[in-house]
Amino acid sequence: MVDNGKVYIGGDSAGVAGYSMTVRADRKVFKNGEFIMGFTSSFRMGQLLAHAFTPPKRHPETDVYKFMVTDFVNAVRDCLKTGGYAERHNDAERAGTFLVGYAGRLFKVESDYQVGEPVESFDACGCGEDIALGALFANPAGKPDDRIKVSLEAAERFSAGVRAPFHIISNGVA
Repeated sequence: MVDNGKVYIGGDSAGVAGYSMTVRADRKVFKNGEFIMGFTSSFRMGQLLAHAFTPPKRHPETDVYKFMVTDFVNAVRDCLKTGGYAERHNDAERAGTFLVGYAGRLFKVESDYQVGEPVESFDACGCGEDIALGALFANPAGKPDDRIKVSLEAAERFSAGVRAPFHIISNGVA
């Protein structure tokens, strides 16, 4: 979520494959330079974004959204291909879904590399996405950390694929 120019991203610790679930020590939320990220889909993708991805620099005159849909996504694609994660299906390249906080704004990068920016001040991804979105919408007041924690607790309560411990990170305007 975005609050007063600061972006907050929270994540759970579940690693889910079919009916199996493992509570993982490695985190789904992290900082990489001026960016904060939270992912779903694959821990391999998250590992590459956290440890192998070198975010490009944005020229100050370049629009933030344009930067995200061009330079940023192109660098992500290169990293995921090099790391063996990006896949081709029916002649289309696919990866996973993740949230990115950058320059006081929140973006969602989908598996087809489209970049979305919500009209609301919040977004979510993963198997608890709808529950978390509902909790964030229904709880519009309060501190960002508290709102995110409640949304994660709601997702844990009503989704089989969400588990504590929860981790919340933030950054200021970049």
